[in-house]
Amino acid sequence: MKGGFFSLRFIIPLAIFSALVFFLARGLKLDPHEVPSPLIGKPAPGFALTKLDDAGKTIHRDDMLGKVWMLNVWASWCVACREEHATLLAFSKTGAVPIIGLNYKDNGPTAWAG
Repeated sequence: MKGGFFSLRFIIPLAIFSALVFFLARGLKLDPHEVPSPLIGKPAPGFALTKLDDAGKTIHRDDMLGKVWMLNVWASWCVACREEHATLLAFSKTGAVPIIGLNYKDNGPTAWAG
């Protein structure tokens, strides 16, 4: 069909536009405050990590069993981590729950500088 309405010249852009409209409409219906996670309700994996402020001591998952605690994964090079730092410090001072920080890919002085 040369020059007809159903030529590929019109169908491909129409299909792409339709797909974009579909994903935009679906995205607008999502709750921005809801962050789905496959880890909610699952036990924390076993770990034994050296404490940053005392290399002679370690913290284990079993030390935290039966307690409510928050794990914060952070790094000195992470911009979002730096932004949330003041909020986490203020929250930790309330004593609501202990906060365990897991430093990601920093070593010694670099981790302390974060």
